[in-house]
Amino acid sequence: MYVPFIKKSAFSLARNLLLVTATLTLAFNANAAKKDLNQEITIKSNRTAADLKNKIASYLDDVKITQGSLSISADLVQVYSKISPETGSKIGTYIAKGKPAIFQQKLDDGSLITLQADEIKYQPWLNTITISGNALLKQAGSEVSGSKIIYNTLTEKLEAESDGNETVTTILQPTALKAQKKSNENNDRNN
Repeated sequence: MYVPFIKKSAFSLARNLLLVTATLTLAFNANAAKKDLNQEITIKSNRTAADLKNKIASYLDDVKITQGSLSISADLVQVYSKISPETGSKIGTYIAKGKPAIFQQKLDDGSLITLQADEIKYQPWLNTITISGNALLKQAGSEVSGSKIIYNTLTEKLEAESDGNETVTTILQPTALKAQKKSNENNDRNN
């Protein structure tokens, strides 16, 4: 099922870990609000580990990554890096896990997109974010939920599926309801 409402919208151990971390956060910025690209990256976690030989960086326990309006919250974030044999460039797979893991970003048009699931997997060379296990995508008051949601950042296409007897649920908000909800949210923030 494709849903068209989505808009456009990471020397020493320390140095190597910082490079892997920067790759993680920058990769999540593929369709970021332009101002996010120039913002400082902050990663907070209770523990950090790296396997430099195998090019794996792990951030564990209460992980919070921010860069501008982009934020990732998870119990565990792992970055798997390798060199593409075809292009010779660095590619990576980025996995965030939690109950739920949450990815949020303010898009260029000012709307907020939220993806949450037990696992968020980002493969930048495929322009793909896959969320699985209690997967939920929210934007502009509308929602799509299922067991797995795949979003292509290049084509802006969304595919959702469910396992077994479950169903994919899509909730689209009428324009008037969206405006009222936004007004209520603004009033709540101001009070």
